[in-house]
Amino acid sequence: MRRSLSDLIDQGRGLVPAEIVLKNGRVFDLITGELVQTDVAICGDTIVGTFGSYDGLREIDCTGRILVPGFIDTHLHIESSLVTPFEFDRCVCPRGITTAICDPHEIANVCGLDGIRYFLEASARTVMDIRVQLSSCVPSTHMETSGAALEAADLAPLMDHPRVIGLAEFMNFPGVLMKDAGCLAKLEAFRGRHIDGHAPLLRGKDLNGYIAAGIRTEHEATTAEEALEKLRKGMRVLIREGSVSKDLHALVPLLTERHSPYLCLCTDDRNPLDIAEHGHLDHMIRTAIRLGAPPLAVYRAASLSAAEAFGLKDRGLIAPGKRADIVGLDSLEDCHAMLVLAGGVVADDAAFAARQMVAPVARRSVVLAEVRAEQFRCPGNLADTPVIGILPGKIITERLTEEIVPQDGDKRPDPARDLARIAVIERHGKGGGRATGFVRGFGMQRGAIASTVCHDHHNLTVVGIDYEDMALAANRLREIEGGFAVAAGGRILAELALPLAGLMSLRPFEEVRDALTALRAAARGLGVTLEEPFLQLAFLALPVIPHLKITDRGMVDVDRFEILS
Repeated sequence: MRRSLSDLIDQGRGLVPAEIVLKNGRVFDLITGELVQTDVAICGDTIVGTFGSYDGLREIDCTGRILVPGFIDTHLHIESSLVTPFEFDRCVCPRGITTAICDPHEIANVCGLDGIRYFLEASARTVMDIRVQLSSCVPSTHMETSGAALEAADLAPLMDHPRVIGLAEFMNFPGVLMKDAGCLAKLEAFRGRHIDGHAPLLRGKDLNGYIAAGIRTEHEATTAEEALEKLRKGMRVLIREGSVSKDLHALVPLLTERHSPYLCLCTDDRNPLDIAEHGHLDHMIRTAIRLGAPPLAVYRAASLSAAEAFGLKDRGLIAPGKRADIVGLDSLEDCHAMLVLAGGVVADDAAFAARQMVAPVARRSVVLAEVRAEQFRCPGNLADTPVIGILPGKIITERLTEEIVPQDGDKRPDPARDLARIAVIERHGKGGGRATGFVRGFGMQRGAIASTVCHDHHNLTVVGIDYEDMALAANRLREIEGGFAVAAGGRILAELALPLAGLMSLRPFEEVRDALTALRAAARGLGVTLEEPFLQLAFLALPVIPHLKITDRGMVDVDRFEILS
């Protein structure tokens, strides 16, 4: 919808009617904090007039609405929404999210550059503006088996793609500090461009070294103290509130008018059920204001500060020359979108129906032999056993030690002590390696749950009490090309097929939401107490998040960055 400069100037001056005029609304000015009654004139995808009265070829009455800039999600993995980029667009754009800065490293870990190219192609066809960061850690470490591996030379040809911003979250922060050759090659290739960070609990001089490598933004701060240190050292902090990682309550004291120019909002990983029940960035905005953050600070972080942090100079304000990303709200406090324009297009059913689709990639990606119950045995002679301790609402885990006495050469799950078996099985057709261990925090009393959403290598992960049910759930995922399954008593109780790379459904987001409701209910029927058990399960296999994790190669001591013997 690009228009000539002549058209922009004439419509901005009011010499000819604007293509669209929003009438009778109040603009929330993120510079002064004022609410200003004004028309907003739009030509093509660009705002051309504010602080005045305009005539339009199409006029939209905004009486009673407050107009704010479209919201920008500064870091997320669309794959974690469990739907395609097109269904994600249809799910969240009507809530006011007009820009999403995504890292497609989930699909890249399954099928490499084909996955990134799929996202680049899809992003040019959505109503919302999807920008792509090139995945920096595929795989995230040397301690897992992924479906692909991407080096600096693989990413370099895509650096100047018009939809690419820079290098995505550099998760392997130990590799940066230890000057791993592969890590340094990627950082050098993107030197001077935007590089996103990922450094949970990194502090002091080690943090200085990490930032000195050119890393500008970071979303893993879980305490105000950690976030403030990162701010003081020049990092833009992205406040995260996902389906599992919920940091907003801890960081909201920093969300002031003084700090807001350097704070942004992100969801990282959020599924359609949470979006339906609570919301997306709109939920974060409502919650932050309810917790006492000034509305000006919150709306700045949601748009203007985000645009500045990622070099998107064409958006973030309702002002002439800016991209026409505008949300009409009922109130600043409630943040319910009544009208959304993305690049001058009203985000309605007609706009979504007009999009051209892109064919899915990475079908039939779950490649492994039939799983047998005896493969879930956990051998060992010592009673002292490392156990992953779940912290609800966090992806950081505890490293616990429990006495589990072997019986017939197997350390058995013990639901009375909330000790469930966890197993990771390689599913990319690279040997079918597997590892078993223990996890505490699910509350599971029987049965099993299985998933091929397993950050970031996305191998098949199973948690359970009964080995036969674990095998049943795992084999069901082989049959349906990946996804989620709940099993008990020799039956599959609920499932969701995710045939696109074992990560995303090809169904509408409403159907995925309903399937997640059934899966959550089935998991609770096994005794599971976690609000979001499937995404929580996925993060138990990510070996760059302290303190104890598991991959297909074994239990991982993240603090020492090594696989336990």
